[in-house]
Amino acid sequence: MYGSPKIWQRLRQQGEGCGKHHIARLMRQEGLRGIPAPTSWKQRRAGARPAGITNQLARDFTAPAPNAIWVTDITYIPTQEGWFYLAVVLDLFSRQVIGSSMQPQLTRDLVIQAVLMAVWQKKGPQAVILHSDRGTQYTSQEFQAFLRAHGIVSSMSGAGNCYDNAVAESFLGLIKRERVHRRQYRTRADARADVFDYIEGFYNGQRAHSFTQGVAPRIFGERYHQKSSLTCP
Repeated sequence: MYGSPKIWQRLRQQGEGCGKHHIARLMRQEGLRGIPAPTSWKQRRAGARPAGITNQLARDFTAPAPNAIWVTDITYIPTQEGWFYLAVVLDLFSRQVIGSSMQPQLTRDLVIQAVLMAVWQKKGPQAVILHSDRGTQYTSQEFQAFLRAHGIVSSMSGAGNCYDNAVAESFLGLIKRERVHRRQYRTRADARADVFDYIEGFYNGQRAHSFTQGVAPRIFGERYHQKSSLTCP
């Protein structure tokens, strides 16, 4: 659920005249509150970075244009059938999820399929930086060879520094807070359908994002492309 600042943004976008403090007061009167952000980061065991790969982001989570810098990460989702793993790829320019993969095993193929989905939507031959943590799925020779074959430059976090991949970590915390932790999935198929609905039906196309001035990630990217097409000779 949105907190008062995002509800105020959405109402303003819809042409409603209202004050931020007035919205907050009404929510308090009705006993409504936004879902709070997590207070701590979950650290994961770091592996060794392959030779020649560095942290090219240095915690600068901005990008000059779409498909210039991507970030990726993995999380797990509990179901009554067992764990279900989700890998995502986000475009730093718009914060849109441009690739995702869900599988019952935590394998290299999980992350390869997520990145492959991102590659399919990319137009043009330009190189892109993909930043990840040091999970073994990302440091594997197979995954690194896959990146090179698709013109993707690998970037990796420092040892034990979860903040080096803060945007991807933040999104996974968000989807758990706003959807996964509010559900009990009977099957992995149920989890797959619900997570897909959150990503494509809500987050990408509807959810106001503070980084994009309160605009949903997909809409922010579409506006950029529309503006670019108008300025091209």
